[in-house]
Amino acid sequence: MPRSGSDNWLSGVRVTRRQFVAAVSGPLIAAAACRRRPYDTRRFHLARNSSVALLPAPSYGIDFADLIGAGLRELRVDVRGRRVFLKPNMVEYEAGSAINTSPLVVGGAAVAMKRAGAAEVVIAEGPGHRRDTEYLLTRTGLYDHLRDLRIRFVDLNQDDVREVALGSRFMGLETLALPVELLRADFVVSMPKLKTHHWAGMTASMKNFFGVVPGAVYGWPKNILHTKGIDNSIVDLNATIRPHLTILDAVTAMEGDGPIMGKPRHLGFVGLGTDLAAVDATCARIIGLDPAKLPYLKAAGEFLGNIDAARIEQRGEPLSRYATSFEIHDRFQASRLPQA
Repeated sequence: MPRSGSDNWLSGVRVTRRQFVAAVSGPLIAAAACRRRPYDTRRFHLARNSSVALLPAPSYGIDFADLIGAGLRELRVDVRGRRVFLKPNMVEYEAGSAINTSPLVVGGAAVAMKRAGAAEVVIAEGPGHRRDTEYLLTRTGLYDHLRDLRIRFVDLNQDDVREVALGSRFMGLETLALPVELLRADFVVSMPKLKTHHWAGMTASMKNFFGVVPGAVYGWPKNILHTKGIDNSIVDLNATIRPHLTILDAVTAMEGDGPIMGKPRHLGFVGLGTDLAAVDATCARIIGLDPAKLPYLKAAGEFLGNIDAARIEQRGEPLSRYATSFEIHDRFQASRLPQA
């Protein structure tokens, strides 16, 4: 059974978050090649092609409700009568940084979903770094948007949980406790900030679901996900949750030593797609990384979504408009695209 919050085995141990991850991260997902396939092929089907929309957003001063609404129509996303669960990336607060999904993008998405006929919209997050979620809500400005829009927020670290069977077994686990608010939703949206990441190379649509794992059960920084391997955890969470859409904030992204200590980097777009692996593969190419050399994306490309550029249809603006080369951690230099 999962440990309770009082059983956090880091209690009393003086290590930094980064030292902890470095010390106990499990084997990389590539080790799966040495054992039986850790998922049932009958449960997954790759589409022939996946659409990814790159919508221009030159600043945070635009109308994101209109922009995202146009993206929903472009991708023919239907949320009428559905309970929509928006999962932003909210990690830590530092003025002038690019750590969190902008509350303007989150609020715009909530309005767009309501206009599109959603029966209910809830915004939910379980920060893995800062334990005081109320502090993050107020300091990032998200609380003001929630109050003005009358949107409910759920702290996933403290929500009731239910044990669920995992959709794949890269972590070597059969089940995981997940929040009931996530499980009752019938349309799940990842709302990440595009950032580099010192352990996964990049954090975007798929990595964002670390925030649904309850800290009150598994501790901080979601200990089980690190002990079982970050790449393994990313794939298992997405294979289990099977999210429906991503709305990605890349108006201002982060490069360098992300996901917290990097530098802001303006890109000027919002990305949408119903295939999260395809969105992440597109983002990897934009920042100069080869998606096939990022372990979580390589594994996801086998059964969760399309990462081959030939199977991704670009909507909105072409990838070339935003393509650049981000500063990345030294351990991922070998993952750069040749032209980068």
